Amino acid sequence: MPFQIENKLVIAVASSALFDLSESHQVYLDQGPDEYRKYQEARLDQVLGKGVAFPFIRRFLNINRCFPQAPVEVVLLSRNSPETGLRVMRSIAQYGLDITRAAFMTGKSPYEYLPAFNASLFLSAHEEDVRNAIDAGYSAGLVLPSTVADEDEDIELRVAFDFDGVLADDESEAVFKSDGLDQFHAHEREHIERPHSPGPLADMFQKLALMQRLEERRAKRDPNYKPVLRIAIITARSAPSHERVVTTLKSWGVSANETFFLGGMTKARVLSVFKPHIFFDDQLSHLRSEGGTIPMVHVPFGVANRPARGGS
Repeated sequence: MPFQIENKLVIAVASSALFDLSESHQVYLDQGPDEYRKYQEARLDQVLGKGVAFPFIRRFLNINRCFPQAPVEVVLLSRNSPETGLRVMRSIAQYGLDITRAAFMTGKSPYEYLPAFNASLFLSAHEEDVRNAIDAGYSAGLVLPSTVADEDEDIELRVAFDFDGVLADDESEAVFKSDGLDQFHAHEREHIERPHSPGPLADMFQKLALMQRLEERRAKRDPNYKPVLRIAIITARSAPSHERVVTTLKSWGVSANETFFLGGMTKARVLSVFKPHIFFDDQLSHLRSEGGTIPMVHVPFGVANRPARGGS
């Protein structure tokens, strides 16, 4: 029997993240909502191009093919009206994406409905919606423009996370910002046995780790089974502050397939090898990739995203 939505890992995605709406959005900006509606209605059967989050969402839904209980779900949350959203839903059907639940807000931000859908993450290309969600205490990320590469034969889902301000709270990052690297390491040594409080994407990470445990059980029963999910943590931390990361993950009962403590080395060097279908970081300066080929998501949480105080 499929999981009820209360027990699933649910991701809410805006149409702006799932599809390339740049052309139609420009019509809305230049000509207004009435012309935008006419534009979309005249193109109902023209399939929308893939957006930045599309490769991630497609592979995320593929998890259900591996488990009959269907433990994951994607919900569409859109600023469109039901009429202008018809093209989005038809494009979803044309691509064969198993997305059946949707909310159309007719111009209003949809973030308030994240708890109603039990969403562990909201992905959008609309910055105001993402910041409003984060400010309200919800998990959200802003997809950044990049080249969309989606190899049809590749079913493995690779997800990469920063640690501070993403999986964990920004307690230690605040120390680094205010007092520098030496005090940051001193703070982490002092609190080495105290786990961090969860950050905005901790719930999603823990539920993905549960999917991995399900895969491990299946692999024990079926030696020919090939896992479809790989998780990486890519953090600027280095020794000795790495130990508190381990302490935190152990307290949550989870782990990643690959964990990188880069000591300030550019993350693009590792990302170019791991090739995630999505990478989450709270700092825009880390969200760079060679040629813009890696789907990047900014999580505007914590001290790294607060305006700097003015000074003389």
